[in-house]
Amino acid sequence: MDSSVHFNHPREQGFLPVSDGHRLYWEEFGSPDGIPALHLHGGPGGTLGNSGYRQRWDLPRTRLIGFEQRGCGRSTPSAADLGVPSDHFTTQKMIQDIEALRIARGVDKWILNGVSWGSTLALAYAQAHPERVHGLVLFAVTTTSREEVRWITETVGAIFPEAWERLDKFARDHVPEYESGSESLIDSYARLLANSDPGLRDAASLEWALWEDTHISLGSESVIRDPRWNDQDFRHSMNRLTTHFWSNAGFCDPPILQQIDRVKHLPAIFIHGRHDVSSPVATVWKLHRAWPGSQLQICENDAHGGATMVERWTAANSTMLGLAS
Repeated sequence: MDSSVHFNHPREQGFLPVSDGHRLYWEEFGSPDGIPALHLHGGPGGTLGNSGYRQRWDLPRTRLIGFEQRGCGRSTPSAADLGVPSDHFTTQKMIQDIEALRIARGVDKWILNGVSWGSTLALAYAQAHPERVHGLVLFAVTTTSREEVRWITETVGAIFPEAWERLDKFARDHVPEYESGSESLIDSYARLLANSDPGLRDAASLEWALWEDTHISLGSESVIRDPRWNDQDFRHSMNRLTTHFWSNAGFCDPPILQQIDRVKHLPAIFIHGRHDVSSPVATVWKLHRAWPGSQLQICENDAHGGATMVERWTAANSTMLGLAS
């Protein structure tokens, strides 16, 4: 085996200075001569975790790059710091970050992998720079439209009425604009997650984390708590970023589904769970219908992830490597 191919540890890693004083953590696996691919993690505000995404690729054929988006993970400064202005965090700035990373790593074109929120970011980047993209493989697909945000923060409460009533009550108790009906739930939580009162902010972050875990746990006998929430910095950074991006419909204006003409010449594979209540299959169906050359694979027994989806993700990446070679 080629000793230059790294599987369990990054072949290279570092920090890239970008705009507004941010530094992005990045890492690279696989073969330096492989086909470039970029992994975009979920959230907004998630991280690369233990870099398990590398297991979805044939690394001897791939030059795989991942990075932690501005404000989260090992990237600095953290969005948990309210001294970092909210206007540092937009999809347009993240697109600029991806371009800066592409140039710094000497990549001409790459395959895009996006997971959940990462699929929104992959689509937005591809629409801005289609000439830099071989193709896209998207997993648990979102476009972060206003309709999707309204669903995941309000409408889906019809399925989880107990949990949603608690989320709703906290906002009513602490945000007069929400109580009066002049502000949406997501705008109210974005306000709470950026509140200067540390006690109120932390309480809001705990409520939001419980809501996130509740709808992700559909089909389980009880709510499966994400252990990452025990880290207050992680909880504050992710929840601030999530509510900020969602309250602005992902900063996608015009919406992604209205700009498919910019990318529909590119190969694309979409993998989605039929039982994904966090991101209903209707969204990826609309995307697929607007993108005639795309492939849609619906995994009948999976939700916002699952074993079958992961198997198909690995296979789809292998297919895309073949198309890009």
